[in-house]
Amino acid sequence: MSRRVLAILTLALLPAIAAAAAPLSPDQLLQRIRSERAAEVTAMQSREQAFVAERGERAQLLDSARAALQVQKAQAERLKAEFDRQEAELAEQEKLLGQRVGHLGELFGVVRQSAGDVAGQWQDSLLNAQYPERLQRLKALAESRTLPSAADLDGYWMLLLEDLAASGRVEQLQLPVVAADGKRSEQSVLRVGAFSAFSDAAFLRYDADAGELLAPPRQPSGLGRVSDYLDSSEALASLPVDPSRGTLLAQLQRQPTLWDRLQQGGLVGWVIVTLGVVGLLLAIWRMVHLARVGHGVSAQMRDLSAPRDDNPLGRVIGVLGPQPQLSDLETLELRLDEAILQETPPLEKGQSLLKLLCAVAPLLGLLGTVTGMIVTFQAITQGGGGDSRLMADGISQALVTTVLGLVVAIPLLFLHSLLASRSKSLIQLLEQQSAGLIALHLSGAPRRG
Repeated sequence: MSRRVLAILTLALLPAIAAAAAPLSPDQLLQRIRSERAAEVTAMQSREQAFVAERGERAQLLDSARAALQVQKAQAERLKAEFDRQEAELAEQEKLLGQRVGHLGELFGVVRQSAGDVAGQWQDSLLNAQYPERLQRLKALAESRTLPSAADLDGYWMLLLEDLAASGRVEQLQLPVVAADGKRSEQSVLRVGAFSAFSDAAFLRYDADAGELLAPPRQPSGLGRVSDYLDSSEALASLPVDPSRGTLLAQLQRQPTLWDRLQQGGLVGWVIVTLGVVGLLLAIWRMVHLARVGHGVSAQMRDLSAPRDDNPLGRVIGVLGPQPQLSDLETLELRLDEAILQETPPLEKGQSLLKLLCAVAPLLGLLGTVTGMIVTFQAITQGGGGDSRLMADGISQALVTTVLGLVVAIPLLFLHSLLASRSKSLIQLLEQQSAGLIALHLSGAPRRG
């Protein structure tokens, strides 16, 4: 113990010894050690007294904590006993409730299930635009975990009666409508039961996701009958009704228009359409020209004695001259044949091109079919055959180009046949008249005007 004290004193004195500017004598050093030793003993005694005093306080705190723990244990035991008692009472009350409810529990379960089924059936109903709160009431009743009250059952019954009554009424209301351009406004809406709804300018469709009436961009025919119904004062009037409750109107929006069909044909389709337009214009031009030629020939036939240059028959007759030389009959026939041959190409002009277009259009349609099938097979290779929408582009091109080729070729074929028949009849008329003129000159009879 003395060694430990000595070591402590030495360590305590080391700073003082190191800080000393001058060395001390042994007596001075001993005196300093004694004084510092006394101070250290005094400090140690003070700390020991403070520790003893604090020990008493700690013991007192420990006793207080133990007492509080005992109180908490007693309270926990009391609460546990109360919990067990209440749990037993709750089980007894639930058993008593089950006995008193009896078959009403099954009845309430049926009511909740029925409310859920009705909410699903009314999800897409047109009447939700007029009664938007009824779905929330049905869902609250279907999702309830407590027994419904008499007021809930009465409200459910009234909802069913209101739907039944509204389904049989034709009403004109002010409801919000979203137009085709996306603008929302209050409009006058004519509702026919739960089947159809009309505004002043469009058939309306109910969107269950948005919960609003929409005016589709593509409208079916028959909207004028709605105006006739509103203006009619008769007891009975007809109205267009969608029995599918909006399904047919929604299908109409997905039905492609003629412009969409043309775009589905791709480049080949546009080439076929261009050839069809060119062929149609060519046929119209030739029909008009042949009609004018026929009119001129008919006028010339009424006056064969005065040939004119504005029609083929007049030009053919003009070859004979006023006084033909009948001695050279063979030369006269050759001159008439030459004149007819000169008039034939203008009459048959454009028919070869029109015939070519008739033959090329189906071939282009077949080309579009082949390219469309290639696109389809590429889609199958890249994405598999599970999704038919990936193949729709190629199949549409294959079918549309085939249809376009046939639609262009068939009318052009009829027009070509009509033009050929018309020109052939004019050429035959020229040949008949030339032969008749030769016969008249040989007989010496005068021309008939």
